[in-house]
Amino acid sequence: MKIIIIGLGNFGRSLALNLTDNGHEVFGIDHKMEKVDLLKDHIANVVCMDANNEAAYKVLPIQQADLGIVAIGENEGSSIVTTAILKKYKNLRIVSRSLSKIHDTILEAMGINDVIHPEQDAAFRLTKQISFNYALDYFRVDNKHSIAEVFSPYSFNGKSVKSLKLTQKYSVSLITVIRDINNTTSSYSKKSTTRRVIGLVTGDTVLKNGDILTLFGSNKSIMNFVKDKK
Repeated sequence: MKIIIIGLGNFGRSLALNLTDNGHEVFGIDHKMEKVDLLKDHIANVVCMDANNEAAYKVLPIQQADLGIVAIGENEGSSIVTTAILKKYKNLRIVSRSLSKIHDTILEAMGINDVIHPEQDAAFRLTKQISFNYALDYFRVDNKHSIAEVFSPYSFNGKSVKSLKLTQKYSVSLITVIRDINNTTSSYSKKSTTRRVIGLVTGDTVLKNGDILTLFGSNKSIMNFVKDKK
């Protein structure tokens, strides 16, 4: 994917490096040369230019780009103007960083559906890492609900899903189970273990030692479950 990132502060720079590492062709833009210099040897192309100057976009392959990310984090006005310029390119999907509630409202009025809040998201993730101390991983669905991966409690071993009554007792739903699968290599008949999703869970699915449960529920319900079953 060809991606243009405008704003190479801490967030934009990290995004550019990670996207490049994942095989994307990244064009980084910033009006400060020192930020451009930090990335010139690490991503495909980096340009020092004023993103509020519409004429300057002629030097960019914007017609061929798939995604434009406005990652400006210092100037709300500049971010809005930059987003407005990108909106003129109908082929481009736009992701814009928001710096305030008012900024959210303006972006919504402009028809920008992909809005990101890096600081809020980072704070939310840290909060959940602290709160879900015994969860292996989690995914935020909205402000009140999450999907979390937790080790199946020892007391669940050998029991069917329907007998556990997870929804009734804990107000969580079991989406699937991740399980260690033993594999045998043909050449040396050695066994190796691979962790795999078992697929659709039914009431008759029996849990085993070492299973990882993928649960959906309110943040409070999941936290209560992991605390109760730790």
